[in-house]
Amino acid sequence: MSTLTTVPLPLPLPLTQALTQARAEAPPRARAEAPAPAAPPPAGAPAPAVCAPAGVRPYTVDAGGVTLSGLLAEPAGGPARSTVLAVHGRGMRAAYWNSFVPLATALGHAVLAVDRPGYGASADLLPEGLTLAEQADTLHAALKEHARTHELGAGVFLLGHSDGGKVALHTAAQEGAVPLLGLDTSGTGYLYHPEALHFPSTLGGGATKLNWGPLNLYPRGTFQASRALLSPTPPRESAETVHWPAQFEALAPHVRIPVRLTFAEHELWWQLDEATLHAMASRLTAAPTTVAHLPAAGHNISLGLTAPAYHLRVLAFLEECLLGAGERG
Repeated sequence: MSTLTTVPLPLPLPLTQALTQARAEAPPRARAEAPAPAAPPPAGAPAPAVCAPAGVRPYTVDAGGVTLSGLLAEPAGGPARSTVLAVHGRGMRAAYWNSFVPLATALGHAVLAVDRPGYGASADLLPEGLTLAEQADTLHAALKEHARTHELGAGVFLLGHSDGGKVALHTAAQEGAVPLLGLDTSGTGYLYHPEALHFPSTLGGGATKLNWGPLNLYPRGTFQASRALLSPTPPRESAETVHWPAQFEALAPHVRIPVRLTFAEHELWWQLDEATLHAMASRLTAAPTTVAHLPAAGHNISLGLTAPAYHLRVLAFLEECLLGAGERG
């Protein structure tokens, strides 16, 4: 059922209209000046990557005895059409998704961005962290509890980045109590690029090129502001990195929702040759799968200048998943 697609989809008219509204609500990062990423922001300027947009509030949820922190944003003027569970990458926090929120809520979707197990409020309880599969179990428990007090709309759409995309894929492969609509992840591949095989820490000196790519792809002040997003990677999570290709091979046949895999033009963590990407997509045997490439972007797509383009395409894919869920229903 997999398809390998690299041609960008045209944006539905409601999405382009929503962009105008969302830009007015977006944090300063999304309205950046011409890029000069090495320069510090002016004194007192809002941090572009961590300044929360209007309507975002801190949120905690009990996940089977583990308190997860995060951020919750709900659409104004009515119930959510769906709920996006946004899952950050290695060494980051939930605020990585701040620039996504205004677009999603403008189109009627709620966004629940969690600090993954071992990060944020759960770091003290889980100092060693959890495996990726255990994190997925915990997210399912969090979704079940969240659904007890909040309307999910048509279901939950999984949005992941990097290692958070791995957790999202594990989540999609497991049975849960809430309906899943689809999955979109950026920077989550199959086979590691030779330059990444020493697996440098996100907080270490060897990871800058892999995590960011060319510095002019990001708004002014991004690198200083993003320090507030960083968090130590739990040891159990780090230990699993080398095993991801085998884990993906085992879980892929169990994913049964539509999947979209996006890779930045300057992605260096993963092998992106056509044969490898075809092999990745073909392992998702029960999931309609699209592979897309985003020009002028580095690994941390949602912090870059092309974040609005990526987020609009995420939301276009979510619209397709909603249509598909209606047909399946």
